[in-house]
Amino acid sequence: MSTTTSPPVPGARAVPGPGAAARRRPSFSGPRLQRVLLLVLLTTAAALVALAFMLPTVWMLLGSLRPGSQVISSVSPLGWHTLVPETWTLENYAALFGQLGFGRSMANSLWVALWSVVIGLALSIPAAYVLSVLRFRGREAVFAVLVVGFMIPFEAIAIPLAQVFTEWNLNNTYLGLILPGIGNGLAIFNMRQFFLGVPISLREAALIDGASELRIMTRLYVPLSVTTIINSALLIFLAQWSSYLWPLLVISDQAKQVAPIAIARTFTDTEFNFGQMFGGALLISVVPAVLLLLLQRYFAQSVARSGEK
Repeated sequence: MSTTTSPPVPGARAVPGPGAAARRRPSFSGPRLQRVLLLVLLTTAAALVALAFMLPTVWMLLGSLRPGSQVISSVSPLGWHTLVPETWTLENYAALFGQLGFGRSMANSLWVALWSVVIGLALSIPAAYVLSVLRFRGREAVFAVLVVGFMIPFEAIAIPLAQVFTEWNLNNTYLGLILPGIGNGLAIFNMRQFFLGVPISLREAALIDGASELRIMTRLYVPLSVTTIINSALLIFLAQWSSYLWPLLVISDQAKQVAPIAIARTFTDTEFNFGQMFGGALLISVVPAVLLLLLQRYFAQSVARSGEK
C-alpha cells in the first residue's frame, strides 16, 4: 500500500515533530557546562569573601547586644555562642545614651563635620580654581607646598598647634575643632586635577562674553564638577568625623566632646566594657556608611570619568 502526502495548506503553521523540542533544549555539555561551573564557583567564592568581611561587623553588632563581661569570655573556646549571645540586652545602648551622653557627642561630631565641609569647600574650590586655571608666577611652587603639606602626618604638628590654639583661647570651643579640618589639601588636589581637565576654550569664551573669574568659577566650573566636589566634601567629612587626637588635645569640657572621645570613656585603667565600646563604634560607623550608600552613584561616575580624555 502506498502512502500519499497531502500538500501543505497555504497559511497553515507547521506542527513541530516530537524531536523538535528535544533539539531546542539547551545543551550543558562541553564549553557551556564549563562556563556554568566557573560562574557558580566564582559566585560561591565571592559570597564567602563577602561573608568573611562582614563577620567582624556582625560580631560587633551582636557583641553590643550582650552584657559587656561576656564579650571576651565567649571567645574561648570558639563555638556558636562566640557569635550569638546567650543573654540579649540593651543595657549597653542605655548606658551610652544615658550616663555617657553619647547622643550629645554624636551631635557634636555631626555639627563639627558639617561646618567643616561648608567652610572647607568655600575655601577649597577657589583655591583649586586658582591653582588650575589662573597663570601666575610661583603657581607650581605653591601647589608643591600644598602636596607636601597634606602628606605630613597631622600627629606631627598636633601638639604645637594645640599650644597655639590655647594661646588664642580657642580650646574648648567648636571653632577650635573646626579650623584644623577646613584646610584639606587632598580635597584641593582632587578638585584641581578635575579643573585641569575642563577645556580652556570654555573659559575663554566666557571671558569674551564679559564674565568675571568669580562668575566663571561658580557658573561654569562648579556645575561641571559636582561629582568631584561631593567626593571632596566626603573627604573633609570623614576626616573630621573620625578625628580623635585633636579633640583629645583641645577639648576638656565633656559637653563639647565628640563621639570618638565618648567611646574612649567606656573603659578606664581598672574596668572596661566591650559591649558599650562595640555599640558606640557601630553607631559611629553607621553615619558614614549611610552617606556612602546614598552617594555611591557619584563614586561610580567619578571612576567612569577618570578614564576620559
